[in-house]
Amino acid sequence: MIAYHPKYVHPLPEDHRFPMIKYELLHEQLLREGVVEESHFFEPGIIEEETILLTHDKEYWEKLKSLSLTRLEARRTGFPLSEQLIQRERHIAKGTLESALWALKNGYGFNIAGGTHHAGSNWGEGFCLLNDQAIAANYLLKHEGLKKILIVDLDVHQGNGTAEIFYGDDRVFTFSMHGKNNFPFKKEKSSLDIGLEDRIEDVEYLKILERVLPELFERVNPQFVFYLSGVDVLSTDKMGKLKLTLDGCRRRDEMVYTLCKKKGVPVQTSMGGGYSSLLHEIVEGHCNTFKVGLKVMR
Repeated sequence: MIAYHPKYVHPLPEDHRFPMIKYELLHEQLLREGVVEESHFFEPGIIEEETILLTHDKEYWEKLKSLSLTRLEARRTGFPLSEQLIQRERHIAKGTLESALWALKNGYGFNIAGGTHHAGSNWGEGFCLLNDQAIAANYLLKHEGLKKILIVDLDVHQGNGTAEIFYGDDRVFTFSMHGKNNFPFKKEKSSLDIGLEDRIEDVEYLKILERVLPELFERVNPQFVFYLSGVDVLSTDKMGKLKLTLDGCRRRDEMVYTLCKKKGVPVQTSMGGGYSSLLHEIVEGHCNTFKVGLKVMR
């Protein structure tokens, strides 16, 4: 099942919309290519406040929902705040939770949006207000009896919010492989961080991942995996600083899903970043994630 948010794609002024258009186009492209059918998509509801509060501080959430963040706090999010934007974030978080619950029973689930990994327990940052995968992970720990979760974050930016939320919590292992010199410039401490030099290409990137990821699965022995599959690692990305090709990105996804399948571990995937000026390349990169995931995990 794939969470889709057709009514909440554009709650933003015109000059903030470009990064969000990909969600509409990705839905259309997956249908056009016959990767999935319309019946595979669902529109999630709104995440409940008590579920949000498993992850985010009550004071932060109250300020966020009442649109009373300070000017500096709001600026840190990168968004002009609005009630519609908060609702959109709640729908995205619910989509990740519902697709995670689906994955728990069926092996895999996707959110066509999500990957809001810069949101910490008491802050929003970098176009992230609520941390969708952290919220879902905490729900699974509390309500589904899970004891060990692995978060694999391969977005080009460190998952600083996710790292902060689970710092010191040995039930959740946070792995972030990201551009060392990229945003956020103040990094938090994940369970395992690998900071990459600028302009790294497919061969070196995949060699590092191939060395680290299988050992990580053995060491952590997760009952569930959250995968953040940002395509801002592509060479054409305006914010990425790395030099991966579409094929390299696809092979990265294949490595993650193959390990999940081999170990019999369910996986939920959120799309994460993608900011290339070549919109078709963003969409193709994300489409490849769905194609590889469905091919391997089915």
